[in-house]
Amino acid sequence: MGYRIKRVYEAPADDDGYRVLVDRLWPRGVSKEKADLDEWDKDIAPSDELLRRWYGHDPAKFDEFAERLRAELDARPDAVEHALAWGAGHPTVTLLFGAHDPATANATVLRDYLEAKSSGS
Repeated sequence: MGYRIKRVYEAPADDDGYRVLVDRLWPRGVSKEKADLDEWDKDIAPSDELLRRWYGHDPAKFDEFAERLRAELDARPDAVEHALAWGAGHPTVTLLFGAHDPATANATVLRDYLEAKSSGS
C-alpha cells in the first residue's frame, strides 16, 4: 500500500484509490461531489493553532512546522491508528489538501509520517 498526495482541486483519477481530505477546513470553491471523497478526516489535520496561526504556509517555517506536526500526530495515537487503517483493502491512499504548494503542505508531512509508521519505523 502506498500514500500519495494531491490537491483537492485536481480531478479524481481511477488510480487514486482511497481519497481522504486531510485539511481541517473545507477547501473553497470545491463541491463535495467534485471532491469525490471517501473520507474527510479533520482529526488527522494540523491544529488551527499550528497551521493557521503559527505556520501560515510560510516556506521558511516548513521544517519546524513538520517537526511540530509530527509531535501533534504522536500525541494523537487514535487518529494515527485510524489513518493507518485507510489503506485496508486499497493499494493506494490519496491524501487530498487545499494548499497551493505541495512541497510545503501538511499532506506532505502526513504522507511521510504515515509511510514511516506503516513500515514500522
